[in-house]
Amino acid sequence: MVDQALDTGQAWDYAPAPEATDIVSIASSYDLFIGGEFVPPAGGGHFATLNPATEQPLAEVAQATEQDVDRAVRAARDAYQGAWGGLPAQERAKYLYRIARLIQERSREFAVLESLDNGKPIKESRDVDIPLAAAHFFYYAGWADKLDHAGFGPDPRPLGVAGQVIPWNFPLLMAAWKLAPALAAGNTCVLKPAETTPLTALLLAEVIQQAGLPPGTVNILTGDGATGQALVAHPGVNKIAFTGSTEVGKEIQRAVAGTGKKLTLELGGKAANVVFDDAPLDQAVEGIVNGIFFNQGHVCCAGSRLLVQESVADTVLDRLKRRLGSLRLGDPLDKNTDIGAINSRQQLDKITELSAAGEQEGAERWSLACPIPDRGYWFPPTVFSGVSQAHRIAQEEIFGPVLSVLTFRTPEEAVAKANNTPYGLSAGIWTEKGSRIFWMAQRLRAGVVWANTYNRFDPASPFGGYRESGFGREGGRHGLAGYLNG
Repeated sequence: MVDQALDTGQAWDYAPAPEATDIVSIASSYDLFIGGEFVPPAGGGHFATLNPATEQPLAEVAQATEQDVDRAVRAARDAYQGAWGGLPAQERAKYLYRIARLIQERSREFAVLESLDNGKPIKESRDVDIPLAAAHFFYYAGWADKLDHAGFGPDPRPLGVAGQVIPWNFPLLMAAWKLAPALAAGNTCVLKPAETTPLTALLLAEVIQQAGLPPGTVNILTGDGATGQALVAHPGVNKIAFTGSTEVGKEIQRAVAGTGKKLTLELGGKAANVVFDDAPLDQAVEGIVNGIFFNQGHVCCAGSRLLVQESVADTVLDRLKRRLGSLRLGDPLDKNTDIGAINSRQQLDKITELSAAGEQEGAERWSLACPIPDRGYWFPPTVFSGVSQAHRIAQEEIFGPVLSVLTFRTPEEAVAKANNTPYGLSAGIWTEKGSRIFWMAQRLRAGVVWANTYNRFDPASPFGGYRESGFGREGGRHGLAGYLNG
């Protein structure tokens, strides 16, 4: 019967498999989390956070003012000098373990809320973001009572109050990347989530309450860029940790210069994913897809430049297009969805503008022919071939599902083209030769180099870049360094 259906050329499709939304309860309005409780903003202002797949409001969220920032920093300082700062390291570890377990217990709730607020497919929220967030709290809980043996001197001490500003592409995961090492090291925190994706941070505030952390240990301020600026400028903050655009990172670096505040920046990227002619091509194609189309390309370390050896370029491109034909764009809450919604109208406009520039400059554009929903922010997976080093799409971070394909003939040419970028965050290498992997990795100016895989993360592994991709490391033992005086 199956053979007959196939012989007739009948098109098969997945039946819809939507995740239920009743697992999560979204309030109509949210306040700020300061001193262990939710309090209204001093100015009384709120703004809407939207579902990017439908453009419908999800909730009203408080707009924090300078006065609110001051309240939060004071609460964090009181906790640092009091209940949290006075805890033995083993007790701090217990709280981190408790947060990790609560995230696991409420993982489905977090995953649904993340996809609603961010637009990413539920299978990514469910299988990547939430498990990794819990894993970071578990990992750093283990470090809390071992700081004397972490390589930061005989008596490493916490800095004090950490101001942390996180982006919208991995809202809960970035919060975990920031909070877990800071708390393990004994600091207190004021966290500012992105304006378009505040809801999982506010749910995390409920978890922090549930875990019983001393009031003021973690404070969460929602708001726009002005809120972040006020946090960076506050004299009571000892450390700033920022993940976001290179432009904003430069502004922050100028703002903290001369203040004595410690700073780590994890900024943009324009990573090269390098495929040699001896690579396992089907495996490499999967790595290319994961490298650029995971999370709609909203990834700072995305493999947005494919460098493929000239002798296999046509083969790789044909296989890549065939593989992209199986991707499903649509409802982020459908478990079959591979490509969700672009996070905001502003980001969609940027992707659209840079893609148009690619065509205008002579690159050949191929976009997946797929139905586009009538509402929401959507952009189909797109591949540009015939790209030169001078094209904007080869130099500027698009932060969307757009891949630029370039070719090379020799390993030396591959290195030269891969390094022809102001960024230095990540890179990928696909080859069967271990010697070539090490040769390339030594020459690629990137903080993270993946070999025969891409976008693999582990709490025990440090992550970060240099040049215009920032400085400092998050994850691993190295992630503690930015929160200690050692």
